Amino acid sequence: MLFAALDRWRAPAPDPARVSWLGEWRYAHRGLHGPAVPENSPSAFAAAIAKGMGIECDIQRSLDGQAMVFHDATLDRLTAEAGPVAERSAEALGKIVLTGSEDAIPTLRELLQQIGGKVPLLIEIKSERRDGRRVSAICLAVRRELEGYPGPHAIMSFDPRVVRWFADHSGLTLRGLVMTEEDDKALPGMIRRRLWLWHARPDFLAYDIRDLPSRFAAAQRRRGCRC
Repeated sequence: MLFAALDRWRAPAPDPARVSWLGEWRYAHRGLHGPAVPENSPSAFAAAIAKGMGIECDIQRSLDGQAMVFHDATLDRLTAEAGPVAERSAEALGKIVLTGSEDAIPTLRELLQQIGGKVPLLIEIKSERRDGRRVSAICLAVRRELEGYPGPHAIMSFDPRVVRWFADHSGLTLRGLVMTEEDDKALPGMIRRRLWLWHARPDFLAYDIRDLPSRFAAAQRRRGCRC
């Protein structure tokens, strides 16, 4: 009872109408990718749109402050290049081809233009947990591109600071906290999840399906927080 009351106070559940569209779609994680169609590529996003699926993408920040659609902090796994994404300009990153395709790394602006409101977009913002300045910078980069975008969209992150930034600075943007329990199911992990929830004040939780059923997730659903 105490935790339920604290949850309602520190992280109020959203208006159901505000989040209702989230459950009406299936989502292609990093686009509809596979052989010769890399994750987070324009081809993967086109395939998802063609199937009428919502899209989940990942965002890293370029050296010059642009929101780039790319999962990893480094280029090594997904391209023939190496090194941190954050040490290249958006122009330079836009010329790097994704391995196994002819697609280059897109910007968030390019992805928004490609989708054009046809399907919903979930934007997972990557961050460095120990660098508060970079959190603000990448959030600003994403918000700048979303201004005026009419299609259904939401931001989400594992980092509660990112979600809280949007709660404080972009209140109309739907926001989600990505959460996984992994091997952290003991009391310290339970406390951490609650503290993250209270700090982030999310509209929804994007919960790792491998952790379900979860007492924590079930408790959030009961009070009206979409999981």
